[in-house]
Amino acid sequence: MSGVRGPAARHGLGSAEEMIAEARKAFFVMFGIVAAVWLAQLVNWAQGYALVREYGLRAGDVTSLPDILTAPLLHASWAHIESNSGPLFVFGFLAAYRGVARFLGVTLLIAVASGAAVWFLSQGGSVTVGASGLVYGYFGYVVVRGLFDRHLIDTLVGLVMGASFAFLLTTAVPGTPGISWQAHLGGLVGGLVGAWLFRDRRPRDSAGAKGGGTKGDGTKGGGTGTDPHPRSDLHKELGDLGLL
Repeated sequence: MSGVRGPAARHGLGSAEEMIAEARKAFFVMFGIVAAVWLAQLVNWAQGYALVREYGLRAGDVTSLPDILTAPLLHASWAHIESNSGPLFVFGFLAAYRGVARFLGVTLLIAVASGAAVWFLSQGGSVTVGASGLVYGYFGYVVVRGLFDRHLIDTLVGLVMGASFAFLLTTAVPGTPGISWQAHLGGLVGGLVGAWLFRDRRPRDSAGAKGGGTKGDGTKGGGTGTDPHPRSDLHKELGDLGLL
């Protein structure tokens, strides 16, 4: 029994250590992003919000297309940035802890999708700024990522986040007054698409299925004895986290 448990424990420990390292990296990345947003707000406020006028995204203006990348860093007031900072950090961290490199790709996709929705759907000449498009994108990404990656832990996280923050969807529909529903809707779509485009494509271990074993002792057809129980994937996930 100890001969079998040893390698499994070492594998679980290694996976847990890798996950913790990625989570630590994700924490500092999101801390840096939120810090950059607040630094931009300080400069923006000191200049009478001139950065909003200069780098905000102007709908329908071809010369403003590069502002798709700068508008999410800017906010129109202190109340605006305060309402976005907490959700940005939480959802951003949950989106990044499985891998920062993939997270950066998802972030770019979300920013472009959110900005494109604003540019095409907002009233011509209107200026839009704020990180809420990223917030909605990370939210959509976190909710469905586990389904595409087939990670049970991420699926559970997505279910909890979706159930807890489903009210966010009410401000991502056309006609919502007082906010840029276009940025919210575009970001949400970008996050959902990003979860599919950046899904984990690594083949899963199917040794147990190829063994041809029955639900008995697993010896029929040269089976390896791998547990075919549906909960075995959950056990593996928990083991990777060091919880088993």
